Amino acid sequence: MKQVYLTHLCKVLIDVLHSFLKSSKKMAYQKVNADQRAPGHSQYLDNDDLQATALDLEWDMEKELEEPGFDQFQLDSAENQNLENPETADLNLDSIQPATSPKGRFQRLQEESDYVTRYTRSAPKSNPCNFCRLLKILCTATILFILGILIGYYAHKNCPSNATTSGTLDLHLYQEILKTIQAEDIKKSFRNLVQLYKSEDDTEISKKIKSHWTSLGLEDVQFVNYSVLLNLPGPSASSVSLSSSGQCFHPNGQPCSEEARKHSSQDLLYSYAAYSAKGTLEAEVIDVSYGNADDLKRIQKMKNTTNKIALLKLGKLPLLYKLSLLEKAGFGGVLLYIDPCDLPKTANLSYDTFMVSLNPGGDPSTPGYPSVDGSFRQNRSNLTSLLVQPISASLVAKLISSPNSRTKNSVCSPLELPNNDQRIVSMQIQTVTKFKTVTNVVGYLKGLTSPDRYIIVGSHHHTAYSYYGQEWASSTAIITAFIRALMLRVKRGWRPDRTIVFCSWGGTAFGNIGSYEWGEDFRKVLQRNVVAYISLHSPIRGNSSLYSVASPSLQQLVVEKNNFNCSRRAKCQETNVSSVQIEGDADYFINHLGIPTVQFAYEDITALEGPSFLSEALFLKRATKIEEMDPFFHLHETITKLSGEVILQIANEPVLPFNALDIAIEVQNSLKGDQPYTHQLLALASRLRESAELFQSDEMRPANDPKERIPVRVRMLNDILQDMEKSFLVEQVPPGFYRNILYHLDGKTSQFSILLEAWEHCKLLASNETIQEALSEVLNSINSAQVYFKAGLDVFDSVFVGKN
Repeated sequence: MKQVYLTHLCKVLIDVLHSFLKSSKKMAYQKVNADQRAPGHSQYLDNDDLQATALDLEWDMEKELEEPGFDQFQLDSAENQNLENPETADLNLDSIQPATSPKGRFQRLQEESDYVTRYTRSAPKSNPCNFCRLLKILCTATILFILGILIGYYAHKNCPSNATTSGTLDLHLYQEILKTIQAEDIKKSFRNLVQLYKSEDDTEISKKIKSHWTSLGLEDVQFVNYSVLLNLPGPSASSVSLSSSGQCFHPNGQPCSEEARKHSSQDLLYSYAAYSAKGTLEAEVIDVSYGNADDLKRIQKMKNTTNKIALLKLGKLPLLYKLSLLEKAGFGGVLLYIDPCDLPKTANLSYDTFMVSLNPGGDPSTPGYPSVDGSFRQNRSNLTSLLVQPISASLVAKLISSPNSRTKNSVCSPLELPNNDQRIVSMQIQTVTKFKTVTNVVGYLKGLTSPDRYIIVGSHHHTAYSYYGQEWASSTAIITAFIRALMLRVKRGWRPDRTIVFCSWGGTAFGNIGSYEWGEDFRKVLQRNVVAYISLHSPIRGNSSLYSVASPSLQQLVVEKNNFNCSRRAKCQETNVSSVQIEGDADYFINHLGIPTVQFAYEDITALEGPSFLSEALFLKRATKIEEMDPFFHLHETITKLSGEVILQIANEPVLPFNALDIAIEVQNSLKGDQPYTHQLLALASRLRESAELFQSDEMRPANDPKERIPVRVRMLNDILQDMEKSFLVEQVPPGFYRNILYHLDGKTSQFSILLEAWEHCKLLASNETIQEALSEVLNSINSAQVYFKAGLDVFDSVFVGKN
């Protein structure tokens, strides 16, 4: 493009000079036929001073035309002048060459016979002509000014503006795209999706999503199906019976009667733990509270826990981790519940049942590899030896003979089974395992300059066999609203630099099965090409506080977007962003691929202040409840625009908006506190920070300056930035813990989660072997990151030296 532009500009300049010289030639030969001019011009041309000035100008022009490099223009002008003035055809123009005489061609004109007869006036006086010099300077300046205007005009006209390319999109263009997102459109889409909830399988919902995305203009929208092993409710609801009285209860606390079963049969069936062991167990109930190491150590000193039933509260630690501790302690069953004191005061869930999944992720029959045709299938109908049954708080109150109301003087009293009381219960669990098809909907918007770099945007849709209410409709409506806004701009000729992949996952409630299988299927491609993952999982959980979760490298970008959007609203809250474990389909991309991730969601402040991991319980959330939290869908609109702006910036910035130094700072912060055996880690973390600071200043700063930006170095830099978090993936972690150690268990802890668990584990076994293993994992991760940054700097240095 630049070569075409320069060629065109040179032609324009040649034409301008050609015209200028042609007019000069006309001035030189105009004297010969001056007396043949019209009478109207005689008075002007007869002026002696003007004629003398004209002759002097011709003299100077002759000297300028004699300069080297003008030969071709002189000849061309002479030939053209001969054609335009037939009366001078007798002049031998072919013989006119650049003269060695100071007078040049002007002397030859004086030697012509016609010149003497036609110009008999006396020669101009030989006084100094300052006016002539000023006029020459003025003429030269005018010509240069005109040339400058012409150059500027053609440069502006023919050079493509950088502002029109996708690589230099600014904030104004982002806002143009996002301003088309309207709350009313999201609300309409949400209600249309809710109408599909009553279908028997997810085929109808998947087809609707695919059809809608295609109609909006999204390219290559396709189904990606996997046949997976699902653990479904049995033909009848599970039950819990008191041996002392013989009373039988359903999980919601209602008595086992035909009337109760008919009244809420669906809710009762879906109150279960997917992939739990099946069968019947009668044993003593032991209250283990939250089931952490301290609780188990205290209980095991007092009672024999072999084959007993644990009364376990959900929260504070991952459920899979707590179940693994109970399994090691010898328990045979678990009654799982949520203490009402851990919920917001506005939440009345005493009689509500819920579902949990004991699947760490993916199809249980193909652990670690995709469920494609021909894959070996393992027989794993249950993923634990424990019989696990979720129950309501009202049933717990009946089992421990406690009144339902435990609030005194505005203080909530937690549910607790007295140590001296003994309760024998019988629990019966019936579930069925079947192979079912889980469908993902995947659509692509190909990038313009880096189509091999992907930003994945993930939502989820309803899986008919799950118990997840209608919360999925918010997620799907938000991603659809952003696609609509984006494609309106694409239809006008714009494209992002990098490819954006839109995914609606299936099987989320059973352990993020759809996203795991797709990730395992395309693992090699995703490891190399994915830049970031934007999660839209469960965006509306409350309405009082915007809660953002981001990888350390993306926290600065998220804070900037929060502050910018806050500045446009009258009421602003302090930015709440952290790197903590989250529920949803981002799991695989964070823990197995080490991809930087962002998620925005609205929460209740009281929920944030309460125990973590309560979101592992999947309650039946009706559409009416979601519309009560966000009646005008303004919160949906805010989530869509915040997520959209982050997507656009990552997809279009020449240099990825990741911060290497923030990772090093996060590592140092994770080692603060009274933690033993961390001196060596702190020293290594300090070296990591030094390397990150050097990388940030020497490589990222110049690359962000358009004047210093070199495309090859930018590509190398982006490759380093997108892989920074992969150094912090560890192989062995406790069940339910993230393999990416940059993510903490919750917002209340800042230490590395595997170190915290190792210290807790030491309390049970009185051994420091686990601590040493965890310290080694952390040390290797920090060292790997430090080597990674240093190697990146060395590569840049070698490239720079090689070019020099």
